[in-house]
Amino acid sequence: MEDCIFCKIVKGEIPSFKVYEDEKVFAFGDINPISPGHSLIIPKRHAQDLWEISGDDLTAVHLASKKIIKAIQDALQPSGVACVQLNGPGANQVVLHYHLHLVPRLAGDPELPVATWELKEGDMDEVREIAGKIAAAIK
Repeated sequence: MEDCIFCKIVKGEIPSFKVYEDEKVFAFGDINPISPGHSLIIPKRHAQDLWEISGDDLTAVHLASKKIIKAIQDALQPSGVACVQLNGPGANQVVLHYHLHLVPRLAGDPELPVATWELKEGDMDEVREIAGKIAAAIK
């Protein structure tokens, strides 16, 4: 995509701090890191979100995430790594090119908002009904 910032990073038109690259994916340090080592993994082929990304590219992103998380563990010794992926503006996806955030977490770090939503007991009939609708829509 011509005006996509991540596509421009893949093409080398915009500089980045490369962490990893193979034939299908590119990973780089986030310039607005939540924590030191916060990295992004993107498919080289443009796909806006989880609805658009091909199965092959999605697999490549997640296989790369395993390698990169191991490297984050070895280099930074975090107590954990949050893997965060957002789809669409309604979910706060800012750059409309599929990307997976790898966010190293250290003991004592403040909790990530995505990990601290309030747990409320659901209406089991509603959960069952909605799960059934989703299951029926899977092709």
